[in-house]
Amino acid sequence: MPEAPSGRVLKAAQVEEFFTSEQCFITELSNTPGDPAVSIARARVEPGITTRWHRLRGITERYCVLAGEAEVELGDMPPQTVVPGDVVLIPPGTRQRIRNTGECDLIFLAICSPRFLDSAYEEL
Repeated sequence: MPEAPSGRVLKAAQVEEFFTSEQCFITELSNTPGDPAVSIARARVEPGITTRWHRLRGITERYCVLAGEAEVELGDMPPQTVVPGDVVLIPPGTRQRIRNTGECDLIFLAICSPRFLDSAYEEL
């Protein structure tokens, strides 16, 4: 049986936001080898921006919308409007992108299980 991660507090002041080729800003809140079951990142998309089509191999992702409004596209589904409180469930290997349709930054948590690894990311 895998060993449970040790308890600790991860301080937000110890991580920095960075810009990605996907056209959004990411702050990795929790993504460590010591806790392989899940990762949590804060994503920020500026008004009018649409992220690039991409998918994650072997990783289920959830977008938990905190602020703003957007249209999310998953696979062959028609675009869906999302607002604060909505959660988008993205199965492994599903192509996805999100467009900020509001006038302020779109902020959401990207919660991945197992944890996000760069090697799982595929731009389409």
